[in-house]
Amino acid sequence: MRVLNLVTNADSQFYKTQVSMLEDRGVDSTTLAVPGDHQYGVADEDTEGSASRSLVDYVKFYPPVLRRSFADYDLVHANYGLTAPAAIAQPNLPVVLSLWGSDLMGTYGPVSEFCANHCDAVIVMSEEMAAELDRECHVIPHGVDLDRFEPMPRTAARDEMGWDPDAHHVLFPYPKGREVKNYPRAERVVERVRERVDRPVELQIASGIPHELMPTLFNAADVLLLTSEREGSPNTVKEAMACNLPVVATDVGDVRSRLEGVANSHVAASEDRLVGAVEAVLRRGERSDGRDAIRPLSTERMAERIHGVYEEVLGQEVPGPGRNDGGGNDGESRSERIVEN
Repeated sequence: MRVLNLVTNADSQFYKTQVSMLEDRGVDSTTLAVPGDHQYGVADEDTEGSASRSLVDYVKFYPPVLRRSFADYDLVHANYGLTAPAAIAQPNLPVVLSLWGSDLMGTYGPVSEFCANHCDAVIVMSEEMAAELDRECHVIPHGVDLDRFEPMPRTAARDEMGWDPDAHHVLFPYPKGREVKNYPRAERVVERVRERVDRPVELQIASGIPHELMPTLFNAADVLLLTSEREGSPNTVKEAMACNLPVVATDVGDVRSRLEGVANSHVAASEDRLVGAVEAVLRRGERSDGRDAIRPLSTERMAERIHGVYEEVLGQEVPGPGRNDGGGNDGESRSERIVEN
């Protein structure tokens, strides 16, 4: 099976994981990225719109998409709503659209909704997102790499991060500038918590942290604080759960369902309740049991389900890895990764 992937950010870690896991299932992937500079925290899969790109950039995106649609691909997978216009405008290939969060629930939601009605299949991250669309959707949240995100001793993690071992550490899992994540609310919550506990409380920000250090970051913290205005299915919550890091979050996306029954984690409907929940977690000083709850959301299961959507769209059972697909490769990988700007 050959898939033409359209993306706004080819360097997104969970997109790269998705491609890798699908390649393990015999999917040959080509990636086309929207031209122009991608600025993390200004325009990516979790932010509103595309402040780092202009309408001209998206117009320029269509010719290479059209050209590739005449090549030997089976389908187009538009990853993120703003890639969908180019996907549905090409006349040759069926289209699968993945909506990731603010592309549906933010400023450009009407664009995504219109395009969704002209695609062969739509994947969303949560039931909340599915309810926004007047069509059948596949709810397939991004998976978690349970081999990378796993519990480790907190003391060792703090040593590696260079954090004060005697302080409480509250982790805000995004750069400050992403407005929809509401960093000012996190600041207010932590400032009020400082007045209620005896030890120092430091607000740590996940900005400029290499992805390979993220498991260490989660294990070094006492609690993850999510203050977002809206989300789809936030990866940071699932990765924190995989590390048994307690989570305190606003009621957005699928967070409530993910945290249901998870020890020492809370969904809060107001700022006062966020303060109380963070205080309670810090006073208790224990980890969560989130890893057990998140096991069904492995990256392997995610890839299996996306592959199933591809098969459904193509109306056939596609050969998996190691089986001859008629293309003469005898099961050898034909994986191709091309990024055009």
